[in-house]
Amino acid sequence: MTAAWEQIDGVLLLDKPRGLTSNAALQRARRLYRAAKAGHAGTLDPLATGLLPCLFGEATKFGGELLDADKTYEATIALGVTTTTGDEEGEVIARRPAAVARSEVERVLARFRGAVAQTPPMYSAIKRDGRPLYSYARAGEVVDRAPRTVLIHELALVQFAPDRLSLQVHCGKGTYVRVLAEDIGHALGCGGSLSALRRTAVGPLSAADAISLDALEALSVEARALRLRGVDSLVEHLAALTMESSVAARFRRGQSVPGPRGGRGRFRVYGADGAFLGIGELHGEDELRPRRLVREGERAPRAAAQTL
Repeated sequence: MTAAWEQIDGVLLLDKPRGLTSNAALQRARRLYRAAKAGHAGTLDPLATGLLPCLFGEATKFGGELLDADKTYEATIALGVTTTTGDEEGEVIARRPAAVARSEVERVLARFRGAVAQTPPMYSAIKRDGRPLYSYARAGEVVDRAPRTVLIHELALVQFAPDRLSLQVHCGKGTYVRVLAEDIGHALGCGGSLSALRRTAVGPLSAADAISLDALEALSVEARALRLRGVDSLVEHLAALTMESSVAARFRRGQSVPGPRGGRGRFRVYGADGAFLGIGELHGEDELRPRRLVREGERAPRAAAQTL
């Protein structure tokens, strides 16, 4: 008899293996927890490994916080090889000799730091006329895509060979590292494609704290539960407020409450009992409006907070 799905609330930092889609990795983790509701924050291609934040239950309400966060990657570019997808999973469409000098690579990398125009790849989930671009690509069609500006905060050469580069990339929302690899190869005059990619950080979350699927499966049910972080781990970048019980009750019902005078922006909000209530946003001088609430009963570790 199959165990029933359960209301599980929390965040799992999963180290996704190469060869699995992000959704396949999520579903394996979900089955281990028997979580009734699950999602992930930021898709990794099957080629990629590394940090995949898996969100269960109430945590799925706050996934947008990570979708907008900066990401950090370790990327390997094969120079002289161009493929249909921009990585080694695609068909090779061109091979050229690659014997670039390190000084030339450093000069080219400087052009890709800061605000960079990037054309989204055909093999992506971005939609055109209601259809994802990859559906056009699989049908052999190419459609026009408008370039978008992305931010590359850091682009460092970690290892160098005349036909292969290892880079550390710290980038903003919407950056395609596959496209970055192609553009760097094009700028070097030999073409290039991504041969390996590992995501090491999503906002404040690190792959150093993640667990592999195999290791997760080997844990006991009790030990597996201890791998879950509180829902509020997704909003730790926000200042914290603690509310007295009567104020918290109003906030839970979606009512505005008095906020800290002189404050600004959004806050993560806790009840006096340590329960994470959700996110509130200040309006005017001291009106705190609920912006996203968790269901009553979800608990999370308390952080240092102001008290209202």
